[in-house]
Amino acid sequence: MSLSPQALVNIAVQAAKDKKAEDITVLDIRKISIIADYFLICSGRSSTHVQAIVENIQEKLEEKNINALRREGFREGEWVLLDYGDVVIHVFQEAERQFYNLERLWGDAPVVGVPVNI
Repeated sequence: MSLSPQALVNIAVQAAKDKKAEDITVLDIRKISIIADYFLICSGRSSTHVQAIVENIQEKLEEKNINALRREGFREGEWVLLDYGDVVIHVFQEAERQFYNLERLWGDAPVVGVPVNI
């Protein structure tokens, strides 16, 4: 079964919420980049919390037969990137999120309501 990018984001957002992810933001980058349609950005309080969020997102998407193309940074748990092609998920510890400030870097991208209602 293939999911639309919006459906994938919705599942990932709910999985992040289930693990108490903080400050969940979805950016619609379709009009400003070809690398993906959406960025989902959220935070965890510690490396263990970040890893738990990531594992839950992966588990919920794997239940729909959707596997990440790439996962980076899991061992350190400071900034984990999950690449699902049309959707790229960033799970940060707060200090790293503030430092890299993807919301400012991608400031031209509209913020989409959570969950995505497109």
